[in-house]
Amino acid sequence: MLTVDFSRFPLAPGDRVLDLGCGAGRHAFECYRRGAQVVALDQNAEEIREVAKWFAAMKEAGEAPEGATATAMEGDALALPFPDESFDVVIISEVMEHIPDDKGVLAEMVRVLKPGGRIAITVPRYGPEKVCWTLSDAYHEVEGGHIRIYRADELLTKIREAGLKPYGTHHAHALHSPYWWLKCAFGVDNDKALPVRAYHKLLVWDIMKKPLATRVAEQALNPLIGKSFVAYATKPHLPRLSEQAEKTEQAEQAEKIKKTEKTGADAK
Repeated sequence: MLTVDFSRFPLAPGDRVLDLGCGAGRHAFECYRRGAQVVALDQNAEEIREVAKWFAAMKEAGEAPEGATATAMEGDALALPFPDESFDVVIISEVMEHIPDDKGVLAEMVRVLKPGGRIAITVPRYGPEKVCWTLSDAYHEVEGGHIRIYRADELLTKIREAGLKPYGTHHAHALHSPYWWLKCAFGVDNDKALPVRAYHKLLVWDIMKKPLATRVAEQALNPLIGKSFVAYATKPHLPRLSEQAEKTEQAEQAEKIKKTEKTGADAK
């Protein structure tokens, strides 16, 4: 179940991709299938071990094209272990709502993204998420749980302030919102409640079979109750100096060098 829409967020074979906070690896696996050089990073060691196993199984099954690579590793989103401008693409899906220093995470993503690179950010949508918080404290008041609910304009403002240029947004997973409302209403740990079990079966059927009826229904409902808000942005290239500005800067540098050389000669 992908939240990022790769028709709006295209990948080229050989793109170097960071799936930050990869979780179970769903977006990392899709990028690997598309021929990317993928790094899946998460602070959860157990999930990283599982992702690494799936990468190995995909390679053995021939699911990834020649030239594609995949690495799973533990890491801290606030201190990424990569040099500046290391990646063509960064994906962070359903992660930022968990992290107190979301501006710090954005800064790290911008740092490791190449100029002209693309970033996809997904978070729970304000309306459906607010319903969950209203129905159940247990939904979010847990260790590592959600600490904020983003409004779309708030997230886009933070993206711009980080130096990125948004180019598209949409909503996803409308059929999942009622499921989480039911979970919150009957108890987030109560999977035996009949409405929860019945709706879960519907979601599994939808994911496995992808019937036309549910696909059409979700597309129609996404603008209204889509569970996730998705934003796409690029990291602009640094603006080039004008020709006259470049000449002026070169002249100033030359003058500085002359003064340095004269000072050295006078000292002798």
